[in-house]
Amino acid sequence: MHHFARRTAGIIAALALVTALGAACDKDKDNKDNKSSATSTSMTANSTTEAPATSAEAGGATETKIATPGGGEIAVAGGILDKYNQMGGVTSPLGLPTGPATDAPDGGKVQEFDGGAIYSSPTHGTHVVWGEIRKAWEADGGAGGKLGFPTSDEYDIPGGKQSDFSGGSITWVNGQTTVTQK
Repeated sequence: MHHFARRTAGIIAALALVTALGAACDKDKDNKDNKSSATSTSMTANSTTEAPATSAEAGGATETKIATPGGGEIAVAGGILDKYNQMGGVTSPLGLPTGPATDAPDGGKVQEFDGGAIYSSPTHGTHVVWGEIRKAWEADGGAGGKLGFPTSDEYDIPGGKQSDFSGGSITWVNGQTTVTQK
């Protein structure tokens, strides 16, 4: 539950947005056969109004721009967008993006959110890192450190949580974090 404490203030309004996005997804699915038209929906935590946004579709990777409380928009795209949506998007503990995706070591990408980060690697896939496990991982060098990229999302273990990395694992059990390198 350690990562739930970092949700954004507009989360209740975002729940109402889910209904509007469901209708927009059905509309986008119907339009998908028209390859010359790429559309997306702008998601916001303080509005339930669907708004057009600039988007791109290249190689199957779509982009969605998410409105921020400051009035700007931040793009979430490709595998990071897929993982973000899988986790629940703006209504998830990840909350809103805090900036665009940036380069990570070894050809990877990372995008920061209010409640954590999504790391994407051509070799290790796309995974969420957050909470105390993320703090320990970053203290150990993050993706560029000995543990390397995440190879799993956080999952339940007896007494806590665990995330696996290319060079080891980190557990959070009974409020204690343990880093194990291979």
